Parts: sequence; structure tokens; C-alpha cells
Amino acid sequence: MSLVEAAAKADELAQSGSERELATLRREWEDELESAARSADYRERAAAYRAIGQFRFRQKLELLRRGLDDESPAARGSALLSVQLLSKDSPGVVNAIRPLLHSMVSTDGNQAVRRLAVLCLRNGSPQRETIVLLSGLAEDDEQEAELRNAARTVAGDLKKRAAAKS
Repeated sequence: MSLVEAAAKADELAQSGSERELATLRREWEDELESAARSADYRERAAAYRAIGQFRFRQKLELLRRGLDDESPAARGSALLSVQLLSKDSPGVVNAIRPLLHSMVSTDGNQAVRRLAVLCLRNGSPQRETIVLLSGLAEDDEQEAELRNAARTVAGDLKKRAAAKS
């Protein structure tokens, strides 16, 4: 079984609530995942960063943070997909890396990575600086349409959540 296959199996186990089996699979693949994240091949790194989310490996946030700084857009995108998965039920993951996500949204050279970073911010707490950043992007005619639309949608969602809390 490859890391990609093991990660898909882990995702199935996580979705079905099979915590014991998932924990066993994590132990079996932890070293392999760490090794793949350090590979010279960006495809292996991307698979490893994606697997962190599929394995629901909250203990690997530092490794995931390194993926967000990877030179490869594919690896950064995979790390962002894992951030999305890990933050669905808990805003703590996004809140812990919010400054890095803000930087990616604003300056990453890859448009798909920027959009994924915007979507990750949806799962964080509705903080004012995030809403301001996304609203500004949504109104910036120099940005690509898909990025503006994603920013507008997420800013709107965060505003609603902020209003509901007050």
C-alpha cells in the first residue's frame, strides 16, 4: 500500500468514526509520512502534506506549517487542503496560522493557492482583520475574478458569524 492509498483509507476511517483503526493506521504510517514530507520530489511532499489532513494528524501542525512555506505550489496547495480538513470542526488550526494564511492570500504567486488560503480562512474565527483583508480583495479589480468571488463569499460568511456572536 502506498502513502496515497493509506491516506485514502485513513480518510474513510475518519469519516466513519473508526477512531481505533485510524489511530493504528497513523502509527503504521507516521514515519513514512514524515519521510515523504522531506523528499526532494515535490509530488511526494504534496502527497505527504495532503495525507496529514486525511489522517486527521493534528499533532503534525508544525510539519503542515512547513508545507505552507514549500517552494512548490502543489505542496502548498496540498497543505492548505489539509488545513481545511483539520479545521472543519475546530477553528484553532486556522487561528494558529492566521498570519501565514493572510500572507498567502495577499502575496502568493499562485492563484489557486491564494484561493485555497481564502477558503481556509472560512473555518477560522471571524476576526476583524481577516474580514477587512478579504473585503479589500473582493473589491480589488486588479485581482482575478475567482479570487475576488471567493474572498467576497468568505468575508460574507465571516461577517454573518461575527454578527451572530454579538
